[in-house]
Amino acid sequence: MTNHLRATLLSLVYLSLAAVTMSCVDSSQWPPQVICGTRVDPDISRRLMASGSDYHELNRVDRSTAISAPCTLLSGKDPVLRLHFWWADGPADLKYMAEETGSVSHVTSARKINAQYEALVGTDGAVAAAQCRSRKGDHFALTLQLPQVKPGDDSHRKDIETFIRAYFPATVKTLNCA
Repeated sequence: MTNHLRATLLSLVYLSLAAVTMSCVDSSQWPPQVICGTRVDPDISRRLMASGSDYHELNRVDRSTAISAPCTLLSGKDPVLRLHFWWADGPADLKYMAEETGSVSHVTSARKINAQYEALVGTDGAVAAAQCRSRKGDHFALTLQLPQVKPGDDSHRKDIETFIRAYFPATVKTLNCA
């Protein structure tokens, strides 16, 4: 094996290990003050997540490389909150993202909200997007999914809207958009 090939393989291994990070969430600080790298008021996130035990975050998001990736907050093996960070060249089609039946962006009964950015809020999640120049394009989108909420349960819509109104702009600030 050549030195160049060996160095390339080692780089790939290190990148793979760096891409998946797991951190424990201090249950005395439940809900966490930082979710997937963004500071959020615990009173806002508390409305979306029941208290429990063994909370941890599986975060594959690397803001510096602007590569689309998920971040999931888990209780044991059960996902409690899923976020997916998207960077793209060109605006995101939020309606398509919300209605897509895939597991990454689907949001039930999504409705547009009046905000400084584009956003749709549903009964079990939300999708938001804004211009954000990065290495991978000129737009950023974020999907939020709450897997424990039943799709027809409309009782969480207001809390989801409150969360996305706080979390999305705070996340965009962490991206250093040009």
